[in-house]
Amino acid sequence: MRLRVEFTTEPFDLDEAPPHAVVAREVVHSADLDAVDVGPFGNTAEGRAEVVLAAVSDLLRRSLDAGATRVSLQVNVVGEGQG
Repeated sequence: MRLRVEFTTEPFDLDEAPPHAVVAREVVHSADLDAVDVGPFGNTAEGRAEVVLAAVSDLLRRSLDAGATRVSLQVNVVGEGQG
């Protein structure tokens, strides 16, 4: 099974990325995911279910430890040919 996760961390800072956002991005970039797209208002990552779920767990733990007061995420099952 393949999954896609979309996530944001708060609070926002438009002047520079806060530590919790930097940590969240580091987590998805260091995971063995097939696709990662980071942006100022949302991020997505896609890959095998076990890899995405492990990355989400790490992302939640580490971004909250780094000062996030809210993490919003959505996880979708994606099939072959979807993207």
